[in-house]
Amino acid sequence: MEDQRPEDGFEEIVGDSAALKRMLKLAIKVARSDAPVLILGEAGSGKELIARAIHRISARKNESFVKVNCVLALSAGAPEIDLFGQKKAAQDESHKIEHVELANQGTLFLDEIAHLSLDLQAKLLGLLERREIERPGRAKSIPVNLRLIATTEYDLGDRVAKETFRGDLYDRLNVFSIPVPALRERREDIPLLARYFMQKFARRLKKHIETIPDETIGFLTDSDWPGNVRQLENLIERSVVLTEGLALRVPRAGSQADSQAEDR
Repeated sequence: MEDQRPEDGFEEIVGDSAALKRMLKLAIKVARSDAPVLILGEAGSGKELIARAIHRISARKNESFVKVNCVLALSAGAPEIDLFGQKKAAQDESHKIEHVELANQGTLFLDEIAHLSLDLQAKLLGLLERREIERPGRAKSIPVNLRLIATTEYDLGDRVAKETFRGDLYDRLNVFSIPVPALRERREDIPLLARYFMQKFARRLKKHIETIPDETIGFLTDSDWPGNVRQLENLIERSVVLTEGLALRVPRAGSQADSQAEDR
């Protein structure tokens, strides 16, 4: 990073804007507690980076950080298997030790929690309230001590009103929420981010690129970035691949549309 952070663990979060500093201050405060955290923000804005940073500076930093992509878990057809280690199939009497148990003593990170089914939301609420899970074939419940961090790009309050998200779970998760600003809300960070990504990918590709022309910086700063930081990162990576010489060459025509398509 180009500026000194008040805490170690935020090295990958680049920027010096007031909006970013406000968000980091909230993240540092909640990291010192053990409360559930709900991270809010648009796709590509860096919610997972914030979640991992909170874990790295928390009291659980030496324990597991277990990620569950709720969208992928749902599409796989068996999110309950992934979270709670239920039986893999009716004919299979063995049980998987999965995400909840793997996160014991550490952090369970639920990415895009709005996609969880209502049944799984009920199980998650029970876990948060009782700090234990039940496994088929075992007479006693299994105690679990974990910290939950969840993200969403959706308005969960609206989903509660539409009865697709449990109100009691929302209240439990919303003890501490962190809004992550969109990239267009912190445009002054774009030059820092562009240089950071340029250096990152130039090192990876063993290319010697020294500068980003002022005109290119202006173009990047003035762009809207509907795909946020991820879109900018994708564009800079492609630009590093294409550049021959010391100055970064950023393709203009269709660059944002192409990058946004990559994020989907």
